[in-house]
Amino acid sequence: MSNLHSSNADTFAKMSDNADSPTETQKEEPPTQQPPNEDSGTADEKKKIDVLLKAVGDAPIMKTKKWSVERGRTVQSLSQFISRFLKLEPSEQLFIYVNQSFAPSPDQEVGILFECFSSDGKLVLHYCKSQAWG
Repeated sequence: MSNLHSSNADTFAKMSDNADSPTETQKEEPPTQQPPNEDSGTADEKKKIDVLLKAVGDAPIMKTKKWSVERGRTVQSLSQFISRFLKLEPSEQLFIYVNQSFAPSPDQEVGILFECFSSDGKLVLHYCKSQAWG
């Protein structure tokens, strides 16, 4: 049972180390086993999704708008990444909206949002420093 706990701790450390950049690849890790019903050729494509980040209002514009993000990543971790990337002050808030209409829950996985709200193979998220919609 203690081995299971330590492997969970290792997994958490790898996830938190990878929180700096959604496009960062994990080359030093051995590939994880895929369930037998998935095609091995498309497994890498299914792990990551394309997210288009658009600034709204007074939010700074990111030069890189299209990011490749892991499906299991939460909205909160994406928000933290954007805040660090834009070098926002800790006192500044960041709001993220889907389809210019609602703010997803911070613990929502972007993969589920992609499945429900993607368009042309991309999930479009708008970010701003003040409430805009919803």
